[in-house]
Amino acid sequence: MKDDSRFKKNKPPTYGELVTILSLDGGGVRGIIGGVILANLEKHLQEIDNDESVRLADYFDVIAGTSTGGLMTAMLTAPNNSGRPLYAAKDIVPFYLEESPKIFYGSKWWQPSSLLRLLRPKYDGEYLHKRLGEILGNTRLHQTLTNVVIPTFDIKKLQPTIFSSYQALVDPSLDVKLSDISIGTSAAPYYLPPYKFPIDDNMRAFNLVDGGVTANDPTLVGMTAMSRKSMIKHPDMDGFKPLEYNKYLVISIGTGSARREEYYNAIEAAKWGFQNWAYNWTHKTTPILDIILESSRDMVQYHTSVLFQALESEDKYLRIDADTLKKDEVFMDDAKELNLKNLMNIGQELLDTNVVRMNLDTYKYERIPEIVNNDQELKRFAKILSDERKLRKKRFKTMIDGSST
Repeated sequence: MKDDSRFKKNKPPTYGELVTILSLDGGGVRGIIGGVILANLEKHLQEIDNDESVRLADYFDVIAGTSTGGLMTAMLTAPNNSGRPLYAAKDIVPFYLEESPKIFYGSKWWQPSSLLRLLRPKYDGEYLHKRLGEILGNTRLHQTLTNVVIPTFDIKKLQPTIFSSYQALVDPSLDVKLSDISIGTSAAPYYLPPYKFPIDDNMRAFNLVDGGVTANDPTLVGMTAMSRKSMIKHPDMDGFKPLEYNKYLVISIGTGSARREEYYNAIEAAKWGFQNWAYNWTHKTTPILDIILESSRDMVQYHTSVLFQALESEDKYLRIDADTLKKDEVFMDDAKELNLKNLMNIGQELLDTNVVRMNLDTYKYERIPEIVNNDQELKRFAKILSDERKLRKKRFKTMIDGSST
């Protein structure tokens, strides 16, 4: 039988003019905010191409996701029985509304107030493991409908493990089940237990915790994955130089953070010992984890912003996020109905909010001079993505028709 695999996946960048990347932050239930944004982006693509069947995976060379963003990445790229994405973007928010309370409050370890939370993870993770196994089945990394990059951290080796579609082709030990990758990248310390797979010690074993320890915002991880393909002269990146980032189109979607003045202060923290850094009863937070995740995200934003500004390519980079949430809106495990609905509203409001960029002196998000909101910018990016996809199809068809004559 003739191998027709080249017709099933997206046409690679070598047939186009751009490298297209979608990046999804970690943040637990705050993934609902990103879900709202993704649904609007996919709706714009469907309207522009006049085709309700198109999905985000049809337009991006790489979808990179960390933690809850890694779970969404798997949902958007895993194939169903018809060879199309398992979930449409509009299905993500309903999924979170339905499953979040079961993942968190359904845990046998969870108790509203208990000293046991200092002795073991807050949640047992059993429902999450079971549900992801049901949804993703035996689908492996190489089977995703576009390339994915999902960061995790291996606590046995004390080093990042990045599950990349391209790397899985050269290192078969990385070609594991998407369900295992999703569980591993979501195993936030304190909240969920670290995840080891496979159990068979004769195979390469992974001992994973949340990808946010590595890169809570995986934008640069996704960009680097494609840059490496240029370095080794992979045919997908033929015509692109390794550092030609001015030809990258990147949409990076955050999950929100609290106002900067609402975190901790040095006078208070100077009195803390190990216990208060690990879990603070006054704030009902995990300060050391908050610091790791926030600093990881901000450093990526800083470097990415500098890069695109230096290349004068700011019009090809869109970051949608909010750093003005209230402190009680940022808990990654608050799966109460009222909070989940509030996160939906935050996502909707974010669409109507003017586009912001990071101030490289203060690290704060500031509105750009042009009066344009995030939804308008998403629509502009959707048009570019649509044009790029059509160009690749045209050039591919021309090549195939020419080679068959």
